Amino acid sequence: MIAQFGYVRVGAAVPRVRPAAVRENLAAALECVGEAVARGCEVVVFPELGLTGYTCGDLFGQSLLLEAALESLGEFARATESHSCLFAVGLPVAHDGQLFNCAAAVCRGEVLGLVPKSYLPTYHEYYERRWFAPESSRLRNRIDLPTGTVPIGADLLFRVEGPRGLCIGIEICEDLWAPIPPSSALSLAGAQLLLNLSASNDLAGKDAYRLDLIRQQSARCLAAYAYCSAGVGESTTDLVFGGDTVIAENGTVLCRGERFGRDPSLTVADVDIAFLLHERRVNTSFGQGVERAAGGGGPGFREVAVPALRPAARVTLERRVEPRPFTPADPRLRHDRCQEIFAIQSTGLATRLAHTGLRDVLVGLSGGLDSTLALLVCIESFQRLGLDVAGIHALTMPGFGTTARTLGNVEKLCACLGIALETVDITDSCRRHLADIGHDGTTADVTFENAQARERTQVLMDKANLLHGMVIGTGDLSELALGWCTYNGDHMSMYGVNAGVPKTLVRYLIGYYAEDKADPDTRAVLEDVLATPISPELLPPDRHGDIAQKTESVLGPYELHDFFLYYLVRCGFPPAKVAMLAGHAFAGAYPAARVAACLRTFCRRFFAQQFKRSCLPDGPKVGTIALSPRGDWRMPSDAAVDEWLARAGAAPAPDEEPRPSPAARGPAASAAAADP
Repeated sequence: MIAQFGYVRVGAAVPRVRPAAVRENLAAALECVGEAVARGCEVVVFPELGLTGYTCGDLFGQSLLLEAALESLGEFARATESHSCLFAVGLPVAHDGQLFNCAAAVCRGEVLGLVPKSYLPTYHEYYERRWFAPESSRLRNRIDLPTGTVPIGADLLFRVEGPRGLCIGIEICEDLWAPIPPSSALSLAGAQLLLNLSASNDLAGKDAYRLDLIRQQSARCLAAYAYCSAGVGESTTDLVFGGDTVIAENGTVLCRGERFGRDPSLTVADVDIAFLLHERRVNTSFGQGVERAAGGGGPGFREVAVPALRPAARVTLERRVEPRPFTPADPRLRHDRCQEIFAIQSTGLATRLAHTGLRDVLVGLSGGLDSTLALLVCIESFQRLGLDVAGIHALTMPGFGTTARTLGNVEKLCACLGIALETVDITDSCRRHLADIGHDGTTADVTFENAQARERTQVLMDKANLLHGMVIGTGDLSELALGWCTYNGDHMSMYGVNAGVPKTLVRYLIGYYAEDKADPDTRAVLEDVLATPISPELLPPDRHGDIAQKTESVLGPYELHDFFLYYLVRCGFPPAKVAMLAGHAFAGAYPAARVAACLRTFCRRFFAQQFKRSCLPDGPKVGTIALSPRGDWRMPSDAAVDEWLARAGAAPAPDEEPRPSPAARGPAASAAAADP
């Protein structure tokens, strides 16, 4: 079941509404209830004043309308008694000689509480103060309704019984536009799901502003925010209402309904309460906000118990799970995102060069993805400093596994970019070194592989001393997570420009450069680099001269490992939840056994290879995840992985799990480099 992983299914329902047609409006709302329950919703929010209509005007002064609204609320509660769902419906409520614009929380046939609107607009087309009183003028904390006495106030938190720890806060329309919305205080008091019953009319350009408010408030509150506005059935005497519905989570819009539809609509998404709780635990600013709110003499909050919501068994998610969380799904964001990342990488290197006064850098090129990206970053850094690219020294160091394809791509790329290339063949020096330490020079074991990676690093470091330059690291974030680098080999450099860039993003950046910045000849080379199998090329080619050692055949697909990296490290999810999400994101691409095998490989290697991350060179962070031991990731090198493996799913059969090469066995054995 999806619910066991902390998901709550939320709906925003826009029924047919006619001003003052209370019984019709009730029937229309109950139609939406039926659909919401059928789709497994646990929480449903309706528009502001939806039982009467928002545009009743001076009819709000008529006792008949107010009495009909309360009767409809009671009927709504009775009609939903059998549903395990919390509904937030809007209606006008008279209390102590005043009239309040309220949201009623209804669950299992009971009205649990009323939340009056805090901020009443009195500008432009809105003049709610003509009819309603603000929440601040409320005299008592409880109100007598035909259904019973219930709490009333904007200080209500609706706490749902059950293991998920769901807490719900409610505000109404204009409250969101206030300098400090009530939802800010509600979130600090514990609400992770915020509901907004709204009647926001539509104007040219207003929808984008409104969407930004919702998205930003969900991010600021580290909360899910479900917004539901009045639809086209409201009076159009002066205004038009489009029925906007938005469900956002921590700054991300999960879904948005179509505006101006003439039929009833229901927008549904699964919000991740477990993720929001994780975010609040690790976000120190939010914690300080809670501390300040608790100790600053602010308003207290009253909790209202909500019966446990028991959703039907659900195996599908009502939300999109991006298979590549490090790259933007929207192609319109591609150019700006890539430009930003290149700017971060190149500025980091440029600042380091300016600080040291060095004017020469050395890059070891293999013809692979990572070293290609590092070279492009070096060029952009030199352009930022106004330096001659003659200071970029490219070295290629063919060894036992180098193929004609990768070597040829290095030569063509440097020629296209105007970078001088020096070739240093390391095969003889590696043979002498292997002979010196008693290795036969032919057994393709971890020593055979790592001797080449360390020899290349030695050449780069010593050449840098000779030229008074700086060795630029090429290894990426994915390799650091998996420990797929040779300790004190390609693991080491003087500045690692790719340290914050995962492999899937490396591909994305090179593709962007090829399409947007490269001339046709350079583009052709870069496209072939992208098409080349990922390999450290430390083992001899096959009999056709092609790459025999393919990293993804050993580790599994990098797109899976980057997915695991994001959800295990960034989101703090348990392995079982990560496997479930991967099943949704990669549906049809990989069988469950393949996903489980790769997940176990990732967990084992991530824990076993921490010792390499404990002594990383400096390098720029470009996204929300980095593994620098100086700031982002502090983990003991001898941490036990047992609990993660136990929850990663059943161990696959021997022929299902990727087998590590000798270079990848155990924490003491340094894995071969993916791009030496």
